[in-house]
Amino acid sequence: MSAAVALRQDFTADDLRRLARAGRDAGQGRRLVALAEIYDGGSRTNAARIGAVSLQTVRDWVLAFNAEGPVGLIDGKAPGNRPKLNETQRQALARIVESGPDPDRHGVVRWRLKDLAGWIYASFGVSLDESTVGRTVKHLGFRKLSARPRHHEQDPAALVAFKKGLPFAVNAIRAGLPAGTAIEVWWQDEARVGQKNTLPRRWARRGSRPSAPKDQRTAHAYIFGAICPEKGKGAGLVMPRCDTSAMNEHLKEISRIVDPGAHAVLILDGAGWHIAHDLVVPDNITLLTLPACAPELNPVENVWQFLRDNWLGDRIFTSYDDILDRCCEAWKRFVAQPWIIMSIGLRQWAYRL
Repeated sequence: MSAAVALRQDFTADDLRRLARAGRDAGQGRRLVALAEIYDGGSRTNAARIGAVSLQTVRDWVLAFNAEGPVGLIDGKAPGNRPKLNETQRQALARIVESGPDPDRHGVVRWRLKDLAGWIYASFGVSLDESTVGRTVKHLGFRKLSARPRHHEQDPAALVAFKKGLPFAVNAIRAGLPAGTAIEVWWQDEARVGQKNTLPRRWARRGSRPSAPKDQRTAHAYIFGAICPEKGKGAGLVMPRCDTSAMNEHLKEISRIVDPGAHAVLILDGAGWHIAHDLVVPDNITLLTLPACAPELNPVENVWQFLRDNWLGDRIFTSYDDILDRCCEAWKRFVAQPWIIMSIGLRQWAYRL
């Protein structure tokens, strides 16, 4: 039989019992108390009885304690089975997920877990079930997200140029104003709300298919909405149609909300009623047009999604008047929460002024 391994000499029984009382790891505390018995001159058998383990386990505790001190008595995470994919194969999987499938070559327009499992087997000869593939993909930093729509005629270079040039455009407008005039950056858009209602996502039990009422009637109205995210304020009107006269009324409403003595730079898309020759722009507003086919630059698009998800979706409108009432109520509730306007509307690239 091998000789008992001596405990390190820089601790005492009192030290170990004090650490056991102060610690939050029950397993570590039990081991410290067992080793304290040895420091007190007790036998290894007594230590094993206190720890409710075998003598061999006590020996393992002594070796771990001698090597790492009290930290060595904390249970480590079990290493588990060795991953079936090595690091090179995992990085190849990350690249194929990032690039997406080729519809002609892979036969799908988006990756499903079963498709990735098939690709892994065809590429590396490694068989993984879908749950393992899902965990691997998540560990690589991927999540299943909704795609953001992008117009097929969009010019990506125009978006980059607008973001970079916005501070210079605002400064050019500021240069033409009286010295000391405060600038407010506003965003504007319109949304159609009608009896053909939207069905936003909702919480439901896994595996279920929740239902919601869907109207097929065609009465509708338009919300003209504008927000100033930096100030947390908004201006909105609900109108029966989108035309120049409706836009003129909305500009009057925005002009009224702009702080006294300030000037608003109103950023909006190139719709016909935004650039009509008979559009009347108030003196405290300057219009700035977004690039063509670039709705994702306008945070008001996110405002419409917020209104539908919270107050206007999953709803049956009984009449046109009901649409007006619900839209006005939703907009009033929205502008009563300036922190929501800031959260939705602020864009870091838009305020480097």
